[in-house]
Amino acid sequence: MKKILLAGAALGFAMSSAQAEIVIATAGPMTGQYASFGEQMKTGAEQAVADINAAGGVNGEMLKLEIGDDACDPKQAVAVANQFAGSGVVFVAGHFCSGSSIPASAVYADEGIIQISPASTNPAFTDERPNGADGGSYRVCGRDDQQGETAAAYLLKNFADKKIAFVHDKTAYGKGLADATMASFEAGGGKPAMYEAYTAGEKDYSALVSKMKQEGIDVLYVGGYHTEAGLMARQMKEQGMSTVLVSGDALVTDEYWAITGDAGEGTLMTFSPDPTKIPAAAEVVKALQDAGKTTEGYVMYTYAAIQAYVQAVTAAGSTDYDAVREALNSGDFKTVLGDLTFDEKGDVSLPGYVFYKWHDGKYAEVE
Repeated sequence: MKKILLAGAALGFAMSSAQAEIVIATAGPMTGQYASFGEQMKTGAEQAVADINAAGGVNGEMLKLEIGDDACDPKQAVAVANQFAGSGVVFVAGHFCSGSSIPASAVYADEGIIQISPASTNPAFTDERPNGADGGSYRVCGRDDQQGETAAAYLLKNFADKKIAFVHDKTAYGKGLADATMASFEAGGGKPAMYEAYTAGEKDYSALVSKMKQEGIDVLYVGGYHTEAGLMARQMKEQGMSTVLVSGDALVTDEYWAITGDAGEGTLMTFSPDPTKIPAAAEVVKALQDAGKTTEGYVMYTYAAIQAYVQAVTAAGSTDYDAVREALNSGDFKTVLGDLTFDEKGDVSLPGYVFYKWHDGKYAEVE
């Protein structure tokens, strides 16, 4: 009997210890051609969890982090979302690709899991989120229609008399960004010289490049990711073109220059104001740099998504889905991206987009 009682006590202790963990996750392309972005998200999530746990956790409980690899594939994203639900995950900082975040959000809505994407910019992610104003999906990044307006204004101002081509990779992100930019460009009086789709994952875009050369394209706007954009930049230079490549936030990785080499010189891209230069991020940036870890791209955005969730849980006093959702809807959150709030759609109040330029292997904000 004593052994049974001791065993029961041990089981009870184990159960209480298990209950003293809040299981959260991040999900993105941990493998595949966009894995550099998954690494950014993983780095930000791990640092946030370590810092929060070191400070005592959340409402007396420690955070436990799970990592999901969706490879930016919609079907795999849904599988990851279901896996998280089965593992007791209550919050996901993810996904990266809009084409993954959007289908995964339906699973999270059904399972009562809060989702804050650090990187999914397609307007439909929040415009059409499950349960509308009562939904539990949010983002701490901007939207493609905002990004498109910024890009179009720059194109109209700086390349008014140039032939501009718009191309996209057919994904929710790439097509959405190219279409939003071109729509704003046309609304401002611009006339696109070309509009084409390409297939992501290929190694040879010389046919597209040759067509642009024949048309005398001066500026190429790419709605897509760094892997394909980098190849286009390189292949344009190989064909003797001096076309300026312009794109969006999916070029914020050093891998872009690794692909292009000197052909990437002068590439322009839109991204949010440099998060590593925000005073609120200084301590985290230093810790990551001291550890030899990356601070680029979406590291800080993933960190901030977890900060917002944790502050909402603290305000709600629990991880209850509806209570946390209400806290997110009404709260003002202090993060490494600065103070932020969410609107009725789940979009963030942070500043929009600025331009960056690649020079000598690095990118910096255009003054």
